Amino acid sequence: MTAPTAEERKACWGARDKYWQCLDETRNDYSKCKTLQNNFESICPLQWVKYFEKRRDYLKYKEQLEAGEFQPSETTKTS
Repeated sequence: MTAPTAEERKACWGARDKYWQCLDETRNDYSKCKTLQNNFESICPLQWVKYFEKRRDYLKYKEQLEAGEFQPSETTKTS
């Protein structure tokens, strides 16, 4: 894999930002953001897509934790 050019990186980040904005606006209704998801996945390298998905999950977890909204699962409570 060759390194993406500056234009390719900008296009990837822009597609990611639009997709994430859609998810935020629709409260993570993936069905409403499918077109943007497909665009994001087609523009960005696969490794980047995986990284960005993990990053989004982490950022959302961190937001919930800081806001005091995080509720551990039942299995976490008992261990």
